Amino acid sequence: MAQNNLETAACSPPSPPDRSRERPGYRLCRYVCGWIETPIGDLPQVTSQLKFLDIAGHTAMRWGFGRSRYSLAPGLYAIGVPTPDSEVLVCANYKLSFDVLRRAVKGLNLWILVIDTKGINVWCAAGKGTFGTAEIVHRVEATQLSQVVSHRRLILPQLGAPGVAAHEVRKQSGFSVIYGPVRATDIKPFLAADKQATAQMRRVTFSTWDRIILTPVELTVLWKNILWSALILFILGGIGPSIFSFAAAWSRGSSAILIGLTGLITGAVLTPILLPWLPGRAFAQKGAIAGVAVATLLLIGTGPYSFGAGLATLFSLTAVASFAAMNFTGSSTYTSPSGVEKEMRISIPLQSCAVLLAGGIWIWTAF
Repeated sequence: MAQNNLETAACSPPSPPDRSRERPGYRLCRYVCGWIETPIGDLPQVTSQLKFLDIAGHTAMRWGFGRSRYSLAPGLYAIGVPTPDSEVLVCANYKLSFDVLRRAVKGLNLWILVIDTKGINVWCAAGKGTFGTAEIVHRVEATQLSQVVSHRRLILPQLGAPGVAAHEVRKQSGFSVIYGPVRATDIKPFLAADKQATAQMRRVTFSTWDRIILTPVELTVLWKNILWSALILFILGGIGPSIFSFAAAWSRGSSAILIGLTGLITGAVLTPILLPWLPGRAFAQKGAIAGVAVATLLLIGTGPYSFGAGLATLFSLTAVASFAAMNFTGSSTYTSPSGVEKEMRISIPLQSCAVLLAGGIWIWTAF
């Protein structure tokens, strides 16, 4: 259960860390506040209170920093002072999922079975197969859960259902699967209602705030493409009658870079915010519509432009916005893998043609 990169912290309310509980070569994570004695030995007890470093970690992760390493050790954890009769909640080992869950169940006495999803959240891990039947069965056996609890129930998040065959979990481990609500914040009322979920608890929503908090990572995953594109635009901007001019590269190249960034923000930020209100089903189409609108406003507000420059701006900004919006499908609850593949087959050639056409017109206007 312990791991080598853990760090000791006090419980909430604060109390001095019990150094006698530490094992040689191991330290406790900051979220571990004590130990619970069980028939299989001492198990880590975690606090429901998030620390400053937890919040800072969430912020950094949303901007793409350390995303691939934002995980915790799989195993069995205690929250509060659980007994053998306490319920067992199954969670991914993506730390943000774990943090949201432990904060949501503050004041309850529960067991949290963290399975190895390779640091991926429940919904994505269910699609990839890491939040699945085999891992749950393996983790139940590895943690000797049957010796810790007297019942045979596992409460899984509803979004994990696509990756789990409940009848196989019961057949192979002896534990029955109960699907909890979509959101961790509904765990308390779910348990209070004798594990009966309301229709609202089962509903998957994708609110404006849900979409906004996903936009930073959409920008950060493209940073290499942004840098290379900026360099190419700077070089192409200098091409003209004198073959190459640094003054022209700075002027025309900088303008092109700003137009490209505007398209990126339009597709990766503005389109997700306006998602339900933009016409069409395909994200690429929604991004293209937003791109045309922003490009039109830009041309009206900053003109006058020559016909060629205006056309290049319209094509390029629309194409970039469409591509960035299409990339957001991986963060959406609206799409399916087959639908995304179909959309990409149709949209990417159109986006590529628009970019090439815009580039050709833009270079032509320099002569």
